[in-house]
Amino acid sequence: MTTTHLPFLNIDPASRRVSLDGRNPDFYRDPNPAYAALHAHCPTFWWEEQKMWYFTGYDHVNALLRDRRFGRQILHVATREELGMPAPQPHLAHFDAAEAWSLLELEPPEHTRLRTLVNRAFVSRMIEKLTPEIAALCHEAIDRFERDGRVELLSAFADILPVTMIARMIGIPDAMGPQLLKWSHAYVRMYMFGRTREDEVNADRAAEEFSDYVRGVIAERRAEPRDDLLSHMVHTEHRGQLLTEDELVSTTIVLLNAGHEATVHQIGNAVRTILENGADPAMLFADAKTTERTVEECLRISAPVHIFQRYALEDVELDGIRFRRGEKVAMILAAANLDPKKFTDPLTFRPDRDEGANLSFGAGIHFCIGAPLARLELNVALPILFQRLPGLRIEKKPVVKDVYHFHGLEALELAW
Repeated sequence: MTTTHLPFLNIDPASRRVSLDGRNPDFYRDPNPAYAALHAHCPTFWWEEQKMWYFTGYDHVNALLRDRRFGRQILHVATREELGMPAPQPHLAHFDAAEAWSLLELEPPEHTRLRTLVNRAFVSRMIEKLTPEIAALCHEAIDRFERDGRVELLSAFADILPVTMIARMIGIPDAMGPQLLKWSHAYVRMYMFGRTREDEVNADRAAEEFSDYVRGVIAERRAEPRDDLLSHMVHTEHRGQLLTEDELVSTTIVLLNAGHEATVHQIGNAVRTILENGADPAMLFADAKTTERTVEECLRISAPVHIFQRYALEDVELDGIRFRRGEKVAMILAAANLDPKKFTDPLTFRPDRDEGANLSFGAGIHFCIGAPLARLELNVALPILFQRLPGLRIEKKPVVKDVYHFHGLEALELAW
């Protein structure tokens, strides 16, 4: 093994074997140096602890996300028996049911049908109409703490904006926001490294309660449609088909979870990045163009979601690695954003950077459907925050959550 300057990372470039403890605080607090070492020595590697091949190169990740020889599901082309896949676990029955028709987990033609029905609400021209509402929510939140001279930003601001907006779009009352956050936090523990049996039990319970609640709202929208996304999904046909109850539940849950979880992290990550780099907010947010570039650079250098996985749908070779049908492969989106072959001086925060798109929202048919909404929320919220609170500074060293492969803060204590 080649020992890097990082004590938690060992790389053998010849065999492309890497040992890296994803639960090591020195790693998950700041994964970027490890990603830089991987780019330098072994951008495609077998992660010993995870027992899977990982890709970090921008071109490889970008191509893999679009490669139809790989997919998010596998049981539509092979059986569990053929693949040697274990049977579903009884204690995850509710979670598995809620995920069964998730947009994140499906392949065409089911994915195409569900995404077509939902997509209309998330196209940029529809999302842009939400700008005044997003701005009003930001100002209302800041009004509550501006005079205090200090705030914990995630609970007082970042948690509120995305969950309120996605809930309103779908047709869920604002008052449900705190409960949605509790369900979502339990739910996403299923995707963390080192999840426990307790995490699984809590996620299954959250999925059961979340599903029951959504079924109740669906019944209301069947009886009395409103001008919201859930009513649209309930009553709109695609090629003569309405969504089933189970499809509606899965789709609503994934939109609510994905519609806020990553954006909460990204607001915190972006504010921290800007403040720690001593950047001048007046320059960063001088106009729409500089704001947009600042947001994209924050997304590039401090992405909220780091890993996505795919199954090989057929026998395939990529970067000299042979994958058999049913084998999993993973891409580190956040590392692809730091590829020195794509971005010059990639570990440096450069808000005027103009070197192409980051991969924080993915690519291909599973490109994040909520990306236009998340981008708009960031482009509206960050300038308002820094304009309303001049002299904003970090009061207490931020603590990063032990939730790899998500990347976000436990809290962000600010003062002004």
